[in-house]
Amino acid sequence: MSEHSKGRMICLEGGEGAGKSTALERVRDWLERRGRKTLVTREPGGTPAAEKIRKLLLDPQTGDIDPMTELLLMFAARRENVVDRIRPALAEGVDVICDRFTDASYAYQGGGRELGPTPVDLLAGLVHPGLTPDLVLVLDVPVEIGLERIKQRRGGPDRFEGGRKAFLERVRNAYLDRARAHPDRYVVVDASSDIEHVGAAIRATLENRLG
Repeated sequence: MSEHSKGRMICLEGGEGAGKSTALERVRDWLERRGRKTLVTREPGGTPAAEKIRKLLLDPQTGDIDPMTELLLMFAARRENVVDRIRPALAEGVDVICDRFTDASYAYQGGGRELGPTPVDLLAGLVHPGLTPDLVLVLDVPVEIGLERIKQRRGGPDRFEGGRKAFLERVRNAYLDRARAHPDRYVVVDASSDIEHVGAAIRATLENRLG
């Protein structure tokens, strides 16, 4: 359980093309139907300054940057989101639904960029000490399916979506490893099936973990 006694923090995680946006709406609807106030945010992003960092990180024109630089930028944006939005909402009893949080750094920079967990651990302790999501939904989809879904979207892939398959496989494996290591807070949802089946799995998880 995280440090807050009122609001709860639910994070949506997963690789590219996992369908987090749709899942996020299902989570918000489930909470609000039960009378909970909610705040939806995303990472990187959530505040004006953090959104500018997001643009830099996702823009394919940014090109290759040092993995540690990428990690530091992620945590700079995260700090803004935590201080300005997440902690105040939780303190007021609002449930926060976050499209990615620090688990994304363990997966993308720790796993995908092969930095390992140590720098992520250190930065998490500095940026959001004591703050841990109450529930992490890992929307898992095979890399091939995720890439095919991205191709069907309008516009080209961002810096992460356009990563090589080996990179995306490492990201997926890192998510699954964390879920296995922390079964008390993590639930893996098979996101390769249709929207209704995924929605049903999410609702069942929320009933079991938060109901």
